[in-house]
Amino acid sequence: MLKDLIKKQQKYIDHFFQHVDLVQAQHLVDLILECQGTVIFSGVGKSGIIAEKIAMTLTSTETKSLFLPPTNALHGDIGIVKANDLFVVLSKSGESEELLHLVPFLRMRGVRIVGVLCNAASRLAKICDTVVILPLEKELCPFDLVPTTSTAIQMIFGDLLAVALMQEKDFSMDQYAHNHPAGRIGKRLKVKVSDLMLKDKEIPVCKHEDKIVDILVELSNKRCGCILIIDENRTLQGIFTDGDLRRTLQSYGPQALDTNVGAVMSTKPRWINPDELAWKAVQLMESDPQKPITVLAVLDSSHQVLGVIKMHDIVQSGI
Repeated sequence: MLKDLIKKQQKYIDHFFQHVDLVQAQHLVDLILECQGTVIFSGVGKSGIIAEKIAMTLTSTETKSLFLPPTNALHGDIGIVKANDLFVVLSKSGESEELLHLVPFLRMRGVRIVGVLCNAASRLAKICDTVVILPLEKELCPFDLVPTTSTAIQMIFGDLLAVALMQEKDFSMDQYAHNHPAGRIGKRLKVKVSDLMLKDKEIPVCKHEDKIVDILVELSNKRCGCILIIDENRTLQGIFTDGDLRRTLQSYGPQALDTNVGAVMSTKPRWINPDELAWKAVQLMESDPQKPITVLAVLDSSHQVLGVIKMHDIVQSGI
């Protein structure tokens, strides 16, 4: 049953992508870019919930936007609407009485009205200044009544709209971070490797010629799961991990302890710059699904060791 429903919904969503009018959609993007005031979204019921989500997404990506329920507008809140605003109404049927009742009063305020609708023949489509039709083949609901596919394509269209505006404005990660100072998003976009890395005496280091038996204390005490091999200029030569120690002992037995660490170290370790975002360190650690790691060397542009960053510390930070 569920498998059949998934196939049906995929078919209905594909219908939307195959038939959506790109000219109409781009025209709405252009209208929003040209808007000197606020982009105001409105809708009734499920469409109203989607309209509010779209408005919030645009606001978080620096398109001045808000959600105004039609009933609230008709009971005083229409006072916020100005002639240089853009008013966007979402409706599946285009026959919602609340929206139809609101349009004449919006006209009196000189605002441009855009209908994002599924019914091109609706009354709302005929009285809006601009219309974007969202092609709807059928609701997933077995009675073709409950808003299911229609709300899905409204959400998809709203997200496409938001991302298109981000690209048109060259919206950056730094801008997004400034708009999300709290929570996991804020941390991901603000916390840098330098904020979490171990440095100075906390870094486990040794020289190429050091014997494994002589680095065990450093490897254990620093509790990083690795030791960085450096030269006299603190340039990274390689890395030796707990895993490397285990594999070396398995291969050579007790005599492995007398082996120079440089002979068994990994010579091409992954590393990161201290100015990179900490969440990028996570991506780098997991970049090879066959060989995920939990620690990275932190280097400057000359490959000199500045620190070590651990997956544990990144996770503990809440990123």
